[in-house]
Amino acid sequence: MMKQHLIAAAFMLATGSAWAQAPAAGADTQLIRQGEYLARAGDCVACHTTKDGKPFAGGLPFDTPIGTIYSTNITPDKDTGIGNYTYEDFDRAVRHGVAKDGSSLYPAMPYTAYAKVRPEDVKALYAYFMHGVQPVSQANRDNDIPWPLSMRWPLRIWRAMFAPEPVGDDAAAAPAGAGADAQVLRGKYLVEGLGHCSSCHTPRGFALQEKALTDADGTAFLSGGVVEGWLAKNLRGDVNSGLGSWSKEDIVAFLKGGRNGHSAAFGGMAQVVQDSTQHMSDADLNAIAAYLKTLSPAGHDDGAKLAYDDATAQALRRGSDKSDGAMTFLNNCAACHRSSGKGYTETFPQLAQSSTVLSADPTSLIHIVLKGAEMPWTKAAPTHYAMPGFDYRLTDKEVADVVTFVRNSWGNKAPAVTAEQVAKIRKDVGAEAAPVR
Repeated sequence: MMKQHLIAAAFMLATGSAWAQAPAAGADTQLIRQGEYLARAGDCVACHTTKDGKPFAGGLPFDTPIGTIYSTNITPDKDTGIGNYTYEDFDRAVRHGVAKDGSSLYPAMPYTAYAKVRPEDVKALYAYFMHGVQPVSQANRDNDIPWPLSMRWPLRIWRAMFAPEPVGDDAAAAPAGAGADAQVLRGKYLVEGLGHCSSCHTPRGFALQEKALTDADGTAFLSGGVVEGWLAKNLRGDVNSGLGSWSKEDIVAFLKGGRNGHSAAFGGMAQVVQDSTQHMSDADLNAIAAYLKTLSPAGHDDGAKLAYDDATAQALRRGSDKSDGAMTFLNNCAACHRSSGKGYTETFPQLAQSSTVLSADPTSLIHIVLKGAEMPWTKAAPTHYAMPGFDYRLTDKEVADVVTFVRNSWGNKAPAVTAEQVAKIRKDVGAEAAPVR
């Protein structure tokens, strides 16, 4: 499920306020600090905090194909939270997907990824949530799922079919000493485990299971998936639609600041950067980047890097391109993204050779045009930029025309977009009705 993150909570994370209470007497302070770091790496606050709500108190809704699921209170309140959980109870919930009462959790909780987290890290998380988080008395909301879909027993079958067995303490441990192998293994551990990147970036199958949980399962892993009206991009080595043209330094800059020379974070990923990855150590960010660069292409491209072509820029400057897409671009987009399609580095993203633009699935590009997007506020890149939405201003045909124009200009090459595709996404993301001409 695409994680819904909150500016208020993120601000508290960035400033360090309201994130944790003073450790309880006798508690292992170092273990609690480790757990706090891991909770940020796992972005727990994102799913367990509502807008203007208290951290980790739950209540955030998730719209799923079977109904609405509400996240739970994971503060150490003994009546409404997890204050009565033993470590074993906590571990069963986090890594096995089984609640304290023995019922199966919905896989909106990414326990299929957390199964890869070593017990020593789960113990640190437990210490943090028990002794470093402020208790909040807030009752959990009942899920809004109609019967018979609300029955929990089928989830036992789902877990048996799709959830991996949790690892032991020796799993995914880095080899002795430093070096590239250790760094890649650390990145793999973070990406597949606490980072649960595949929850959004991997396509899902007939039972809403991730089609691959590791790279060993095939190139579907991290090859991109549509969640809540956004395409969580392909993180594999495809040179045009993936990370094939990004360096390790590009990936680190993106995770730390929410932008780089290729792109800027938007949608759910902007909030992941804001709440989670910007707070991670440089060593861990470099490890993630090193691991992602080991992933082979998913085969979404033909393997040839698209080269920049100045013909579109010249035609726009001469005024010789009078097509509907070109005119819509000049009237609505060129001021920021420039007639060259190159934008302004780390301010207004480039459109030429952009992996967002070139993805076979145009969902994110259409979504951005309709509803706009915002970059995250980060310590590394504190200046905040936003793009307005054009849902109120452009018809479905006009959006289709300009998106198709962008996807096939400046050397870009991607399938055309139809007005019908735009109409569907307009409805799915709750954009304003198209204007009547």
